[in-house]
Amino acid sequence: MSHPRHPRHPQQGPHAHAAERPHAFRDLQASELFCPRCQASRPVRERLLLVLPDGELHEYRCAACAHSLGTRTVTSRSSAKPSLR
Repeated sequence: MSHPRHPRHPQQGPHAHAAERPHAFRDLQASELFCPRCQASRPVRERLLLVLPDGELHEYRCAACAHSLGTRTVTSRSSAKPSLR
């Protein structure tokens, strides 16, 4: 017996409804990142670098060696989504 497909989602699968939830990962924060200095996935510390007119710039640092692993921009709720670099 075949299952009827929903007309809005011609492709059924584990990610079929991801487009309906663009806000699902808006406040995503990293807990671990790969550290090239340690050559392993390590817990990170998030540090506020700058307060900008449209949000805040945060830096991720390795909790073991303090190597900078990347940044995250947190924008105000009315603006665009946060971005990881």
